[in-house]
Amino acid sequence: MSRTAALSGDTVGSRAIWMGETRVAPGVASGPHHHGKSETGIYIVAGSPEFIYSEDGHEVRLRTKPGDYIYIPPFVHHIESNAHSDEEAVVVIARTTQEAIVENLEEL
Repeated sequence: MSRTAALSGDTVGSRAIWMGETRVAPGVASGPHHHGKSETGIYIVAGSPEFIYSEDGHEVRLRTKPGDYIYIPPFVHHIESNAHSDEEAVVVIARTTQEAIVENLEEL
């Protein structure tokens, strides 16, 4: 995964929001993780990435397409996946923190 900042403290002097682009190669998936206190908004530009999380002990898979919006609340354990695709996924991400909080987990 490659992430590029567009709006951040470093690029424009923002204090409470971070926004940028993430590109995920075909066949790639993150490990289970969460983003701490940060809320995350995601807009799907290209591809069809999946967002996987657990709810009431069951795995939930959100399959997306260009034009979809996804909201990930603070501390929600999840996986970002483009593992099922042969096309690069491109998403725009907005976060409510400047720091890149990623707490890796052993399992979802």
